[in-house]
Amino acid sequence: MAQKDRTGNRKIREQRRPFKVPELGYYLIVTDTEATERCYFEGLHQALPEEVRNRLVIKVVETKTRNMIDKCLELTAYDAQYRIPWIVFDRDQVQKFDDIIAEAASKGIQVAWSNPCFEIWMYAYFGSMPAIQDSGTCCTEFGRVYEAKTGQKYSKADEQMYGKIYRVGDEAKAISIARQKLEQCIREGKAKPSEMCPCTTVHELVGEIRGKI
Repeated sequence: MAQKDRTGNRKIREQRRPFKVPELGYYLIVTDTEATERCYFEGLHQALPEEVRNRLVIKVVETKTRNMIDKCLELTAYDAQYRIPWIVFDRDQVQKFDDIIAEAASKGIQVAWSNPCFEIWMYAYFGSMPAIQDSGTCCTEFGRVYEAKTGQKYSKADEQMYGKIYRVGDEAKAISIARQKLEQCIREGKAKPSEMCPCTTVHELVGEIRGKI
């Protein structure tokens, strides 16, 4: 029997709209930053060819660092077989950085981490990934190079960020540099992401998305 609301009228049970499966995948990206990663990945999606963009979903959700895994699991509870879950976050001052990465992996969530910060990944577009240990210094130095390359001030909330670095940088080379840095860290016996600096795995997510073309 249908339930009634406070006015005595019958309530119509809400039905979840049928999920249309994107042909090329549904990327669910959960991050702990206010703007940078969202601007970057939404820009990446918009830069894809239209025929690819219309068949591929990239949804970016922002939350607290400690909630990333739970939020990812919550949002993939429905239609889990179609959604590709990732968390994207930085070493910065995050406590239990390695534990978060290990827990995510154990629950089937892929991780695009950066050490010390996301800017070290974008730095690679300009041909290098310098040995910077501190996230503040990394952001400052990246901003300096970004301005020299694009002629504009760097802003973490710039919705045109991706397009700018893609136009003046080299994404294929960035992926290659990031891959080499990761392999170098592994060869040097660094077993934990927190020990790998500068390093990132963002290239794995970007390369996978770009591979849809």
